[in-house]
Amino acid sequence: MWFLVLGLLGLALKYFEIGTVAGWSWWIVLSPFAMAVAWWAWADSSGYTKRKVMEREDRRRQARIDRQKTNMGIKPTPGQRPRR
Repeated sequence: MWFLVLGLLGLALKYFEIGTVAGWSWWIVLSPFAMAVAWWAWADSSGYTKRKVMEREDRRRQARIDRQKTNMGIKPTPGQRPRR
């Protein structure tokens, strides 16, 4: 995501000829977009994206369980890991 933001910022600065970016080569200005594509390809192929989604779902699930226990009057155990 940061590569994309950096690329858009560089693109705007180059297009409107602002600051030192106006004198840079287009290859340098557009390189963050290539890095973003490489990052996304690596993240998808390595399982990083799926792992982060699973971690987020586990946190949401544990929060829901803790909330239900609190509503029933049971104190949730801190650091309790969800069973699989």
